[in-house]
Amino acid sequence: MDSGIECTLSKFANDTKLCGVVDTLEGRDAIQRDLDRLQRWANANPLKFNKAKCKVLHTGPGNPKHKDRLGREWIESSPEEKDLWVLVDEQLNLTQQCALAAQKASCILSCIKSSMTSRSREGILLLCSTLMRPHWSTASSSGVPNIRRTWTC
Repeated sequence: MDSGIECTLSKFANDTKLCGVVDTLEGRDAIQRDLDRLQRWANANPLKFNKAKCKVLHTGPGNPKHKDRLGREWIESSPEEKDLWVLVDEQLNLTQQCALAAQKASCILSCIKSSMTSRSREGILLLCSTLMRPHWSTASSSGVPNIRRTWTC
């Protein structure tokens, strides 16, 4: 599957991501060549991509938002994508992700408040750190190149 792929290819159990910088026509063509290679690989093996779930996330300022295809079908563009529980939009803005994390944390605090009979500081701190930390840790950001296109299936 990786043979001849020029762009960054990430494979997970049920998820494949192809990423590349498209600030030139060569970058755009490299992604399309890699998509064609992946489609040929899928045709040669008993695996198929779920084309209904394939999306393109165009990110970065001035992104030309080129259209891509998988086989004969155009891949739909998406304004935001969730990857490993982190929601990122086209501007690499994590505001919505942080708002969702705050909302989940608020719900957890309400559950703790309504279900605890003991209000000891140690007990509440332990529950808060255990139940809320995973939601807050997904709201952190990381650096990504300026113009990028991520294809997800």
